[in-house]
Amino acid sequence: MKPLPKAPFGRTGHMSTRTLFGAAAFFAVDQSTADRTMDLLMDWGVNHIDTAASYGEAEKRLGPWLKHNRKEVFLATKTEERTYRGARDELHRSLELMNVDSVDLWQMHVLIREDEWQTAMGEGGALEAFIEARDQGLVKWLGVTGHGVGVADMHIRSLERYDFDSVLLPWNWPMSLNADYAAGFRKLHARCLEKSVAFQLIKTVCRRPWPEGAEKTRASWYEPLEHQDDIDAAVQWALGVEGSFLNTIGDVDLLPRVLEAAARFESAPSDEELARRAEEGSWTPLFAKE
Repeated sequence: MKPLPKAPFGRTGHMSTRTLFGAAAFFAVDQSTADRTMDLLMDWGVNHIDTAASYGEAEKRLGPWLKHNRKEVFLATKTEERTYRGARDELHRSLELMNVDSVDLWQMHVLIREDEWQTAMGEGGALEAFIEARDQGLVKWLGVTGHGVGVADMHIRSLERYDFDSVLLPWNWPMSLNADYAAGFRKLHARCLEKSVAFQLIKTVCRRPWPEGAEKTRASWYEPLEHQDDIDAAVQWALGVEGSFLNTIGDVDLLPRVLEAAARFESAPSDEELARRAEEGSWTPLFAKE
């Protein structure tokens, strides 16, 4: 088993595997499935877990493993609460569910709507809870996440408002063909490289939105790529983004294929190869408009 590449996770100093475990995969699994998956992740050497209070059963499923193995991983969670009190209370629930005293990274999740941004960043907003939690030692680092075609611009605004330590947003071949999205992505990426802000990518193996009326055969909320060659190309193309980290897919059965693709990374495939695969496989953007 080839080791997964590692890199410094932004300014945190932690050498994280560039492939992070996206614990959305534990949204609706039972404990035995979660335990087997954690064993698999440890076999691969994954040392960074990214979860969220809104990921169904995920924090609860991580709890039994973290109770005995907390020091083995960089642990991140998220909140969608926008007020000081709501965010503070949810953090304490997350810590209790996961059987831990603190997390390494706490993130404002899906912070893309203007009204929610104003609440979170204003007086009595979540940002106050974030700063307080850091000062209390409950968290070490602070970040923002988001989806949608306007997410890069919103993250830039958030970084101007506060010196966050990480960002997270979608990146895959179909999304790169949206000129406005690609321009915002590159501007944000340059800012993060300059400021040593950790740069996390999601939806890297998205093929397309689930077709209307189609049976959802995977746990992910988008239709993922299935063939190993396609997954290799998509994962390795995204890993070609300097300083990037990939959150794995929200389906435990496809997870091994993503890890295999990441372990084989040496250099990014060409844009021409991605364009060919996208045309042959009908890859389409997950987010086409706001």
